[in-house]
Amino acid sequence: MALAGESTYTQRFLEQYNKIKDPANGYFSPKGVPYHSVETLMVEAPDHGHETTSEAYSYWLWLEAEYGHVTGDWAPFNAAWANMEKYIIPSQADQPTNSFYQASKPATYAGEWDLPSQYPSPLRADVAVGSDPIAGELKATYGTSDIYGMHWLLDVDNWYGYGRCGDGTTSPSYINTFQRGSQESVWETVPHPSCDTFTWGKPGQGFMSLFTGDANYSRQWRYTNAPDADARAVQAAYWAYTWAKEQGKESQVADVMKKAAKMGDYLRYAMFDKYFKRIGQCIGETACPAGTGKDSMHYLLSWYYSWGGAIDTSGGWAWRIGSSHSHFGYQNPMAAYVLSNASFLRPQSATGAADWATSLQRQIEFYTWLQSAEGGFAGGATNSWKGRYAQPESASSFYGMYYDWRPVYHDPASNQWFGFQAWSVQRVAEYYYVTGDAKAKKMLDKWVAWASQHTTLTADGKFQVPSTLQWTGEPDTWNPANPGSNSNLHVTVLDYTNDVGVTAAYARTLIFYAAKSGNTSAKTLAKELLDRMWANYQTPKGVAVPEKREDYKRFDDTYNPTTGDGVFIPSGWTGTNAQGATIDSNATFISLRPKYRQDPDWPKVQSFLNGGPVPEFTYHRFWAQADIAMAMADYARLLDGGTTPPPAGIVTSSSDVSVPEGASASFTVSLSAAPTSNVTVSVAKASGDADLFVSSGSTLTFTPANWNVGQTVTLGAVEDADELNGTAQFKLTASGLPAVSVNATEIDNDIAPPPTCTLTVDTSNDWGSGHVGRVILQNDGTQPLTNWKVSWTATNDFTINNYWNGVFTKTGRSLEVTPQGNSTVQPGSSIEAGFVANYSGAKPVPSGARVEGQNCTINVK
Repeated sequence: MALAGESTYTQRFLEQYNKIKDPANGYFSPKGVPYHSVETLMVEAPDHGHETTSEAYSYWLWLEAEYGHVTGDWAPFNAAWANMEKYIIPSQADQPTNSFYQASKPATYAGEWDLPSQYPSPLRADVAVGSDPIAGELKATYGTSDIYGMHWLLDVDNWYGYGRCGDGTTSPSYINTFQRGSQESVWETVPHPSCDTFTWGKPGQGFMSLFTGDANYSRQWRYTNAPDADARAVQAAYWAYTWAKEQGKESQVADVMKKAAKMGDYLRYAMFDKYFKRIGQCIGETACPAGTGKDSMHYLLSWYYSWGGAIDTSGGWAWRIGSSHSHFGYQNPMAAYVLSNASFLRPQSATGAADWATSLQRQIEFYTWLQSAEGGFAGGATNSWKGRYAQPESASSFYGMYYDWRPVYHDPASNQWFGFQAWSVQRVAEYYYVTGDAKAKKMLDKWVAWASQHTTLTADGKFQVPSTLQWTGEPDTWNPANPGSNSNLHVTVLDYTNDVGVTAAYARTLIFYAAKSGNTSAKTLAKELLDRMWANYQTPKGVAVPEKREDYKRFDDTYNPTTGDGVFIPSGWTGTNAQGATIDSNATFISLRPKYRQDPDWPKVQSFLNGGPVPEFTYHRFWAQADIAMAMADYARLLDGGTTPPPAGIVTSSSDVSVPEGASASFTVSLSAAPTSNVTVSVAKASGDADLFVSSGSTLTFTPANWNVGQTVTLGAVEDADELNGTAQFKLTASGLPAVSVNATEIDNDIAPPPTCTLTVDTSNDWGSGHVGRVILQNDGTQPLTNWKVSWTATNDFTINNYWNGVFTKTGRSLEVTPQGNSTVQPGSSIEAGFVANYSGAKPVPSGARVEGQNCTINVK
């Protein structure tokens, strides 16, 4: 309940929040999983309303962060993260063979194709793939080979019937759909289980032979991450901690912050070319060289990353891929900023924060490169034209990646929807609000003017915002030193909509922009959109508008080889799915999903297919309903105090700065509002390590003209002999303004490198007078481990009666193990040797286990 006297918009937030959380309204499953929509008959990216996506989970987290800010109750936020971790982040049992992953050979190449009819795509060992430079670092940091990221699609109620890894019953269950190129719309997908046990699909092949061509098929698990959702989860975590700290409750969300930082660490897989090939001028499958180190990183948030492996743990293998295609709509400079600057969200790996710092700058450049002459942002870029490193059709490039006005998918074209503009630019506005970045403001000034020009507040008290966009021309090839004007890149608004979800995201963009810039026109427009939405489109379950779904004519489309429309199944390929449907060349969308005919809304779709009227639905999408609630909360928090901008205060681009030992790091300073006269800000160390100091920018002067232009402060750290990460606090002060603190952490360069291997000595198979021992040596580094030697000393005497896969030499209580035909352990691989020991008295426990000449993680069982 809102307290008396609270903002009208806070009360609206709570009213909308309570509708979403009311069990009677049907937003959540009995296990607490958010559905994509309340309604079940729903086809867009998910092909059923009671599936869910990582997108929905990320919006749920964000919603609960806003709720914590309003109420001070952080239990729902923590519960949402726990539910996400339980159901949509694959557990170790769901990805059981990651330990077999070889970073030196992440995956086998298979090209992408234009049409589903060109699949299956053959696996090609002759195409070189690069090495994965972060796998060893992540394993050394987190002690596991498993990936900590969300799979994008979940069958919440097990509607399809695949269950968990083929059990047919467990819900939720991991499923996937899109697999066959840029022209494959949702209407042409073949839904299948993420864990393919060959129980369904084609006998002996499951669903694999629809997608890849191979001589033999193996049962496997595989997952796909949608990077924008994981980045949004990190974004939500930042606000949760920030607001909890304002309440003195940051300890209540501290554990989730560690997990969010970990998620951000793994999210770097979205920054790589699909097959870890070199970024830039990558033309020709065999001609484009394999990447080494991090030259395969484009540092953008691409469309996905994926990972998978064998179900059979005795003959295991695993793979990982990134994505070569980057859409502007997936970028999140706010997440990049907090993962590189906020101490409570800094990834623990050695290079995670630095990679995100590079990503932040690269993303800002990406937006700048893609901004049209009018102000809207064009599609994106790819390092692999057509998904197979083909000859580009575009002359424009960004760091050698080629401009693509519709990256990833073409039916419909991926950048014709205004919603991507609203979603993505909101993150830019939020980043600008927190940091005052002048580059972000310049882009926002232009975008807000363009979007506002195409927004109509109608005489009947409603509104129209852009819907479908059309693009012509190309951006100028990117020149970081001298960006072009993009005078030949244009956007046209073809039609308009009253879509409440898109409008809420658009209003949130205006809110953050207005709160920082003081732009009263943006504030007024945001208020009008929220008020008109609330007045006209409330329903018992939320805020929604009716939609005519003419595209539902595609439910029964048969495959048309001329247009490519309809479900393509190769001639002679026959199988069944878990709903009992036959999968063959006669398949349609509805024939593969016969349970849709049992839906209470199906009769009006069937009537349409029979020649009747276009069916109309009023959908309550989870993301849209959450965005509407949060738009109200944002307006209450940032703008519902009148049109006068807040008084000037000191704003820093970061409250936490990492300074490499022997080097420097910078942050920017601006004011939150225009002062009436010049303001001088002084920067000085208040306490902490003597090695940290202000290198430049100790005195900054702001005028009524440049108050919002960031000025740079550089901190330095001298070389020292210790292995400690020193800390210091710097104070920023100005007459009449509250002081602001920046915490600096020295990143010491004397710390030993992370372990390059893991040694496990397991003597747990013990019967009181002897045991069967196992010695497992895993290479976690990037170079082969040759002529290895393992040794330890036992706590009691023993005898060796037998051994295998290694030479065991005993001296007293000491044991040395050397190769027996297995002298080289490749990166990402392991060897295992065994022995039988007998003893009397106390069990001889291995002590001081080591691998000669190597820094290893040691496990003794």
